[in-house]
Amino acid sequence: MTMRKLQIGAAFVAVLLALGAGHAVLQKAAAAQGESAVQAPRFEVDPLWPRPLPNHWLLGSAIGVAVDARDHVFIVHRGAGSLNARTEISAATSPPSAEACCVPAPPILEFDPAGHLVGHWGGPGEGYEWPASNHGIAVDHKGNIWIGGNDAKDAHVVKFTKDGKFLMQFGRQGKSGGSHDTLNFGRVAKIFVDPKANEAYVADGYGNKRVAVIDADTGKFKRYWGAYGNKPDDTDLGRYDPDAPPAQQFRNPVHCAELSNDELLYVCDRANDRIQVFRKDGRFVKEAFIAKKTLGDGSVWDLAFSKDPQQRYLYLADGKNEKVYIIERDTLEILTSFGDGGRQPGQFFGVHSIATDSKGNIYTTETYEGKRLQKFVYKGLRPVTKPDQGAPWPGASSN
Repeated sequence: MTMRKLQIGAAFVAVLLALGAGHAVLQKAAAAQGESAVQAPRFEVDPLWPRPLPNHWLLGSAIGVAVDARDHVFIVHRGAGSLNARTEISAATSPPSAEACCVPAPPILEFDPAGHLVGHWGGPGEGYEWPASNHGIAVDHKGNIWIGGNDAKDAHVVKFTKDGKFLMQFGRQGKSGGSHDTLNFGRVAKIFVDPKANEAYVADGYGNKRVAVIDADTGKFKRYWGAYGNKPDDTDLGRYDPDAPPAQQFRNPVHCAELSNDELLYVCDRANDRIQVFRKDGRFVKEAFIAKKTLGDGSVWDLAFSKDPQQRYLYLADGKNEKVYIIERDTLEILTSFGDGGRQPGQFFGVHSIATDSKGNIYTTETYEGKRLQKFVYKGLRPVTKPDQGAPWPGASSN
């Protein structure tokens, strides 16, 4: 009996040892698979950033975000023109229909890295024409702020210091002459300033169908081009058809033009659902379609680069499908995405603009009824296990 018990015990121990060895093998295999899997940046939304605005201020449609060398975040929004006077800014009506809440915030707001509001300015003033419909914001290498406008009469861009002192205006309101005009623009969506050449790349835009390049000090036009580097043509292309051959011209709006460290220009051809890539002289390099079946507003709204020296990844805001794509910049392959439609932190309603700070964090603004600024904290590289992560809530194991 004793011998039998010993035999049973020995067999039991052998089984346990085998199970343990098997588990170790599985752990090693899983680890190896994780190491060999495609890596992508991971983010978590910071639901407490930024801090609440003072003075009962309220954001309207937020249509631009940029980050300066101090990691200060600048946004531009549309204020009263995009807010409901009866339900959102009752304190600003005449007479006020509410004692306190709310009034439109100034058009330009500046936040420090902790989310405190540290600056505010903007609006009509002496010596320049404030855009009738603010659109896009950029900070150049000298710390100056550039904005455009997409109202039908906005044919210009305006440059200020970071504190709102007027510096220069390029183009004149109401003077657009189409995509071959070398004095004015046509409803500019966004600007990027190349510090090496001191040139401004203008996504031009909602009226015109081109990228225009100007001297960042004088505003002198240097070159411009349309899709594939073609001569721009303002002919109405009609509605986008995802099954048709690729359009040989941009559709409105040409929504961004961002230059990488290796001097490739990435252009948002929003309604055509594509990114087009060019050399600085307008020579076409390649393109990629993003969510190609997206109609209406399109899928390619704005993009930013990861902060590693090689800028290995693109972050692309898609305000129609309400997500941010993480894309391998070299191949333009989508690795994963985060976000979802909704109003909770980590969700989007009209995610319009995107920017990154020196630590790799992402900032987004939302237009339409979204009307907010969000921060997504960089959490390092992780193996990609899901094509769509959903809302990146802190602590969630979505990837």
